[in-house]
Amino acid sequence: MTAPVPWSLAWSKSGELAPQDRFDLLQTLVAIETEEVQPTLVMAVESMSVAELTALSSESVTGLCA
Repeated sequence: MTAPVPWSLAWSKSGELAPQDRFDLLQTLVAIETEEVQPTLVMAVESMSVAELTALSSESVTGLCA
């Protein structure tokens, strides 16, 4: 029997990673990457659209953001 996956990713209808999961993933990567890579990841978070960020504030918070 396979162990349960600690987190599964959600995908939008357009085939993109769902905004909450994209945000969580980018936050995780920023925390573990080198100082040279972190600015690029921060820019990726900053490039998320207002609509995506609004959706994050109105949906349930995942474990990584809690």
